[in-house]
Amino acid sequence: MRVLSETLAVRTRGRGLHEVTRDVATWLRRIGAGDGLLAVFIRHTSASLLVQENADPDVRADLERFFARLVPDGDSLFVHAAEGPDDMPAHVRAALTQTSLAVPVEGGAPAFGRWQGLYVYEHRRDPHVRDVVLTYLGS
Repeated sequence: MRVLSETLAVRTRGRGLHEVTRDVATWLRRIGAGDGLLAVFIRHTSASLLVQENADPDVRADLERFFARLVPDGDSLFVHAAEGPDDMPAHVRAALTQTSLAVPVEGGAPAFGRWQGLYVYEHRRDPHVRDVVLTYLGS
């Protein structure tokens, strides 16, 4: 069994879902992955990871509208605002989603369904560079 790891630097454009499916698939091809498991982890507390539909952009827009209603910026409930009114809401959004995922790899490619893609979900308004750690275990 092989274990290989790499960190992707993902540049976000600000709040929203940023697809990284191609980057991950390219890395798996480059390392000659076979069948195994890909662990994906984001090293941040104000961004997260999602497997989500990648066909209709309305899905991503609807998710953002839902989270804006659920956890609004500047909510008076929150005390922590060290980096602005979107600071604590970003932490709550990350807590409600995922910071790590396990993705099956079949024949050297992520085994996503037809309409699925892997996304970094940026919860801050401003652009950031997010570190996403990929670890492949397999043949």
